[in-house]
Amino acid sequence: MKPTVCKTPRWQMLKGEIQNLDPNGFKAKIAAEPAAILIDVRSPEEHLVNPLPNSLNINYLGEGFWEQMEALDTSKTYLIYCRTGRRSLRACTLMKNGGFDQTKVFNLDGGMVAWEETFGY
Repeated sequence: MKPTVCKTPRWQMLKGEIQNLDPNGFKAKIAAEPAAILIDVRSPEEHLVNPLPNSLNINYLGEGFWEQMEALDTSKTYLIYCRTGRRSLRACTLMKNGGFDQTKVFNLDGGMVAWEETFGY
C-alpha cells in the first residue's frame, strides 16, 4: 500500500494559523499602531542592508533566539518580518505557541522581497 502524501506544504498550513499582512496592510498597521514593535528576524548582516525604521533585530537562526523572544511583553503588538516571510512565519508560530496574544502578532507576507516589490525600497 502506498503511503498518503500531504499535498499542502507544511509552511502553508502554518501560514493559515497566524495573521498575515501584505505589504500595504503591514505598512498601514505600522501607521495605525505606533506602539507596535517591529522585529526583523533576519541575520544581523541582512538587517543592516534594508531594515524597516525602528525595528529590533532578533536573528531567528541565532543562538538564544527564543530566550530573547521570551523576554518580550506577551501582551504587546508585534509586527514580524524577514526576507521572504518564511522565518517570520516560523517566529510568529513560535510566539503563538509560546503565549503571545495571537491577535497581536502579525507576519509580513512575502517579507522584504514583497515590501520592496510594492514600495521600491
